[in-house]
Amino acid sequence: MINSTKAFSSFSVSDIEKARDFYQNTLGLEVNKIPMGENGILEIQIAGGAKVMIYPKPNHIPATFTVLNFPVDDLEKTVDELISRGVKFEQYDLGPMKTNEKGIVRGEGYGPDIAWFTDPAGNIIGVMQS
Repeated sequence: MINSTKAFSSFSVSDIEKARDFYQNTLGLEVNKIPMGENGILEIQIAGGAKVMIYPKPNHIPATFTVLNFPVDDLEKTVDELISRGVKFEQYDLGPMKTNEKGIVRGEGYGPDIAWFTDPAGNIIGVMQS
């Protein structure tokens, strides 16, 4: 049954090469391109051995929710580093979920400190204090 398999997450993008550049060069992740179909798919290696599959989809519509979260030891430092690499963080003002000038939401009892940005296809990615 499926309870003995290693599951993985996947999501689509509109441009596989832009995604590869972003995840590999901007975020610094190990990205492997796997020949499949016309454009291939990407396999992102995540710390701890997990993998995420990214596939091209011509009629891609970005998710309206977070598709991938990265727990980090120092959220402020990580946000600063990503900003220096050209990442633009989202700004939200949804009552208790209000980002500061860098795009960080302080959980203060209702969740972790977290910041969100999008990949080139508009998918929402989170970094959160571990």
